[in-house]
Amino acid sequence: MKRGSGSPGGEPARPLAPLPRVTPMLAVAGALPSAAEDEQWGYETKWDGVRVLAFVEGGRIQLRSRNDLDITVSYPELAGLGSRLGDSRVILDGEVVAFGPDGRPSFSRLQKRMHVGQAAEAHRLSGVEPVRYLVFDLLHLDGSATLELPYRRRRELLEGLNLDGASWHCPPYFAGNGSMLLQASQELGLEGVVAKRLTSAYRPGRRSPDWRKIKNLRTQEVVVLGWQPGNGRRAGTIGSVLVGVPGVGESAAAGLRYAGKVGTGFTEAALRALHQQLGPLARPRPALTAPPPRADTVGAQWVQPQLVAEVTFSEWTSDGRLRHPVWRGLRPDKSVTEVRLES
Repeated sequence: MKRGSGSPGGEPARPLAPLPRVTPMLAVAGALPSAAEDEQWGYETKWDGVRVLAFVEGGRIQLRSRNDLDITVSYPELAGLGSRLGDSRVILDGEVVAFGPDGRPSFSRLQKRMHVGQAAEAHRLSGVEPVRYLVFDLLHLDGSATLELPYRRRRELLEGLNLDGASWHCPPYFAGNGSMLLQASQELGLEGVVAKRLTSAYRPGRRSPDWRKIKNLRTQEVVVLGWQPGNGRRAGTIGSVLVGVPGVGESAAAGLRYAGKVGTGFTEAALRALHQQLGPLARPRPALTAPPPRADTVGAQWVQPQLVAEVTFSEWTSDGRLRHPVWRGLRPDKSVTEVRLES
């Protein structure tokens, strides 16, 4: 029987309630579960992309970012997932990823797609910088929430949807053998793995120890505080970006401390775009809980703390600065209040 065709007794079918709004469950940074616990966990590859929830009903799809923005227009190649699922009503959780010519995820390529809000430009870019939606969880299926089901069961239901297309895929997970998957991710140059307790429910909007992210590469989300003018070929634009992070165990809402400046990893196009974005955000003083070191911030142009970026780095210095930070790009999918200090 098709939806809306009426009940077996001839009475009109009740209209279906709209899909509920859900926000993503988040992982904590940590180490692999111990060997004694290993079989209690499922392991997934950690993809270097952006978190996206997909709401599908009536053959149509809406994509929402981690901070609940409608980003459907940015990824037109995913529209076919709605028709692929037909009459199914589902909420999917996954990662939108761009791949480089070497077959590995490329965050720099994804950057070209993340800020696009014009349908025509998004369609053009989908032909030259395509993305793929890698689905790893199922939160709602045909009128029933699946949030309280254990992770293992949600994965069984998800795999039963047979999601495998040119622009979407459901990568496998592995029950146990976390150390082997982590080693494989290192050898392949991937970001790491995510460990999820097999019995865990899905907790929307919560950062839970039932999900652990184990990274091969040290990364940190930072808040853009300002910039210093460049010299030489960077004259007239940004030379370095000044960034801040929250204190240990705190969010950015509790205040920010100075974490250093980032001067490498930018393309010329990224510098131009960032310069334009920062111009309207100018403010006279830094948005910090304590003054930054004067010697490190001469000539700084301070801005409102509204933009989140991601950097790689080698280690933290004894005075709490990022050593050898390299710019990876802005994270428009994340809000300033979500930034946490990675352990």
